[in-house]
Amino acid sequence: MPGEITKDEILAVYPKVAQIMADALGCDVEQVELGVPLIEGLNAESIDFLDIIFHLERAFKVKIPRGKIVEDARGDLPEAAFEQKGHLTETGLEHLRTFLSEVPADRFRAPMRVADIPRLFTPETFCKVVVRALRAGPGGASRG
Repeated sequence: MPGEITKDEILAVYPKVAQIMADALGCDVEQVELGVPLIEGLNAESIDFLDIIFHLERAFKVKIPRGKIVEDARGDLPEAAFEQKGHLTETGLEHLRTFLSEVPADRFRAPMRVADIPRLFTPETFCKVVVRALRAGPGGASRG
């Protein structure tokens, strides 16, 4: 993964990301802490993720394709090595654990369904998505 994302880069986009999340989730911005799980901690639903992504794209003038977090977590790992029958493989789980380094290790439990990956997302996860998209340049979102 080229160029590790720094805490400074995350903190640079965090205030705007937190405000967008607070607006989308109908909560106070103070509740949107970097490490809070969006689903369990802030009662986010999948439709909220779409709303958040839409507003992040507009606010930061970037493009974030649907499924980008999972796609980037998989990287160049073949799909069959990442998941089988809707569940992450051990290799896939390890890739995800490395990619979502902001998520505490004890939240990664095997077997993990691919559909449950969003349960791991935090505001910091979305900050990293924004930083990657900004690095890719206007309108783009690249790997890495």
